[in-house]
Amino acid sequence: MKNRYFVRVVVLVLLAVILLAGCAARAVGQGEGNLPGRSEYPPADNDGALAGIGSLQQTAFQRGGQAADNFRNNTPRMQRVSGEVRGVWLSFLEFDHMLRGKTEAEFTANIREVYDNIAAYGLNTVIVQVRPFGDALYPSAYFPWSQFASGTEGINPGFDPLAIMVDEAHARGFRFEAWINPYRIRNSGSTIPLSADNPALRWINEGHPGVIRYNGLISYNPADPQARALIVNGVREIVRNYSVDAIHIDDYFYPTTSPGFDAASFGAYRDGGGTRTLDDWRRNNVETLMREMHAAIKAIDPNVLFGISPQSRIDYNFENLYLDIARITQNPGYTDYIMPQIYFGFEHATQPFQRSLDDWAEIVNSDYVRLYIGLAAYKSGLDDQWAGAGRSEWIDNTNLLARKVEASRGAEGYAGFVIFRYDSLFTPGASVADHVEREHQNLLALLWATDNPSA
Repeated sequence: MKNRYFVRVVVLVLLAVILLAGCAARAVGQGEGNLPGRSEYPPADNDGALAGIGSLQQTAFQRGGQAADNFRNNTPRMQRVSGEVRGVWLSFLEFDHMLRGKTEAEFTANIREVYDNIAAYGLNTVIVQVRPFGDALYPSAYFPWSQFASGTEGINPGFDPLAIMVDEAHARGFRFEAWINPYRIRNSGSTIPLSADNPALRWINEGHPGVIRYNGLISYNPADPQARALIVNGVREIVRNYSVDAIHIDDYFYPTTSPGFDAASFGAYRDGGGTRTLDDWRRNNVETLMREMHAAIKAIDPNVLFGISPQSRIDYNFENLYLDIARITQNPGYTDYIMPQIYFGFEHATQPFQRSLDDWAEIVNSDYVRLYIGLAAYKSGLDDQWAGAGRSEWIDNTNLLARKVEASRGAEGYAGFVIFRYDSLFTPGASVADHVEREHQNLLALLWATDNPSA
């Protein structure tokens, strides 16, 4: 009897373990499906949803987890910054002159010079735009080579810029954040043709709803589940193949408020029984992608961060870009940090810096999300034509960046700042170079004093 009882117990325990394992596997596969407000659409969790988009360039991309020594670059991920995050954005505008058409040796020399300048300034984080227009600055199974690599979209430059940038950043102790624009393919007015291997061109030719052309712009459709699958799998590809420390997106969400932009998708949604208004439906589409990107990153490596840099005006994000700041900052599973682009001076007539900072500190009041502040170096020495009575503030002062960092340090939840962008801070135009240098030195003095309190 005792033996039979023991066998029964063992069998029951084994069954319980199997059931729990199955539940756990399903939970990973579904991402964060039980979060409140889940979209009606299925999660972008498998390559099957892409209907042949994968392996467009026959890249040796291994799906599934990879060991650290299997990254395409040579350095492991960095530890998170223990103190203040001090960063700078490198955009496609920098790559237009430091990467486009360059050899591997030329580009490596350029990025080393850039990083050496950043290191000398005392910064610790670089946010680098690696997918600006539905393209890639790395060999991708999903997106074509960027025009900012070889000079022509779809043409392999013969080396991997992302691998070089990650390794050179880590060699200097920087954290490296891969910055992508998830939806944008072409801005209105662009004359750059889509390459033959661009999935957007394939979908356009097929009449697929995953891509929208509207008033000259081309965008992935935030409502389309296959478009979301493509975007999310592109994120997975970066996190699996490179030792990036974060994935970063900025404020390019819905490109227009016009009902005509996605009228077909919204009509199909309502015809299928959907009850949301157009605005709420759009916000749900954006939130769904945020959750899926966050879940995909954490499933690969929980230590990799996901961050969002929206526009400064909270109401504008909500009403025009369809990003609900309160929802994504006060609920888990959307983002690890929020970095509003507070590019206004203290004397700005309608959006003064301190008031904007206070608004963000008040709304980012959860344990889930850190608050970084995006600062503008590009305004230094220039007239701010939309600032009303404060339009000459950037001309009359050379300590605005330092004052903004000091003010930000007093905000609840503050964790760091990032400056837009590298060229504006380190290689400004000749007409403002002296002014920017004084601004530069004032901020540098503040950072030095912070790091050397007893000096």
